[in-house]
Amino acid sequence: MRQESSSNSLFAFQTLESNVRSYSRSFPVVFRKAAGAILEDENGREFIDFLSGSGVLNYGHNDSDLLNEAMRYLKSNGIIHGLDMATSAKREFMECFDAAILQPRGLTCKFQFPGPTGANAVEAALKLARKATGRHSIISFTNSFHGVSLGALAVTGNRYYRDAAGLPLAGAVFMPYDEYWGGDNDTSEYLDKVLADASSGVDLPAAIILETVQGEGGINPASKSWLQSIERLCRRNGILLIVDDIQAGCGRTGNFFSFDFADLSPDIIVLSKSLSGCGLPLSLLLLKPELDVWRPGEHNGTFRGNNLALVTGTAALRKYWTNEKLSKAVAEIGRILSECLRQVAQSSRNHSLSVRGRGMMLGLDCSTGELAEKIVRKAFEDGLVVERCGAEDQVIKFLPPLTIDRHTLRRGLDILESSVHAIV
Repeated sequence: MRQESSSNSLFAFQTLESNVRSYSRSFPVVFRKAAGAILEDENGREFIDFLSGSGVLNYGHNDSDLLNEAMRYLKSNGIIHGLDMATSAKREFMECFDAAILQPRGLTCKFQFPGPTGANAVEAALKLARKATGRHSIISFTNSFHGVSLGALAVTGNRYYRDAAGLPLAGAVFMPYDEYWGGDNDTSEYLDKVLADASSGVDLPAAIILETVQGEGGINPASKSWLQSIERLCRRNGILLIVDDIQAGCGRTGNFFSFDFADLSPDIIVLSKSLSGCGLPLSLLLLKPELDVWRPGEHNGTFRGNNLALVTGTAALRKYWTNEKLSKAVAEIGRILSECLRQVAQSSRNHSLSVRGRGMMLGLDCSTGELAEKIVRKAFEDGLVVERCGAEDQVIKFLPPLTIDRHTLRRGLDILESSVHAIV
């Protein structure tokens, strides 16, 4: 007979939930509510959230303006589920997104709403690229992460995730990401040579998929020059450029799109995570009109276009992206965060600590996963939620809400600093 569990116990999770769970192992408390950058557990203890749902909650937990729009819509008997039927909520979202995000950038795109997750959107992007070009191969990069469904997993570099596939993963070729061989080696030149050489053994791909800042891969930011080189070789060779902006997009690096700073014009843009603004599942493909070669219903899914998420997504666009206020705040807070992390790294006894990233997507490289784990565990004990990333989980990843107030930011950084000094 199973023993009874108290209301604030982890017993139910440990006995009833699958071993595949991960975050509840890293943060072994039962959370019950949240606001802004603060999480609260069932015992009333508060934690500062520098994880933000792994990039889902760019505007913090439970933004009142977005929730009010959701409540208004629910009370109006608005459509919640409608397959891909035309709804007023979808029309309003597309028109608002086009006016606030696409038109100011000179972008003309078709909208495709695949299943609700980022991996669903990646799957659709890869499938479309192959259909539009008639080619099958996709080029991805070292340390990339695009999801764990089989198609997305095939373009994901990490062996830990790939080993769980259960069968050989095909259709992708991996190339070195920017600075993979060090700062003095331009890996785009290598890729260019491989594609130009008919005897390289690398077939001309349908697409190149990349993150402008690799998130799960270790917070690896690509330079403007490297990204532009990749785009140029795509144009020369008739290869489609797919930018996976699932984690780095929606303002995380400052501008709405993480590739804005490099003046790129991707053929396909993949969005999810913070798109709905408040944690509701929603994903989106933005594709150049000439690539819209789908036949009706050829790629479908039951939960395309979550209408409640479209309502809150529209509210987020109107609140945060009709002017430059949030972008400027991200640049400033990102500068403060980066400067503080560098001071922490420099003041530690372990001189191997280093900082990298862009905007409010930053990482503290601890060189080893063991050291990073000890720091993250200590930080959680003291009231700060951060996670690890990188090939060996050696990088502490910082994704605080873009809207975090400076006092809370400082409190979180103080906890991080004391945790580093206690361990290192």
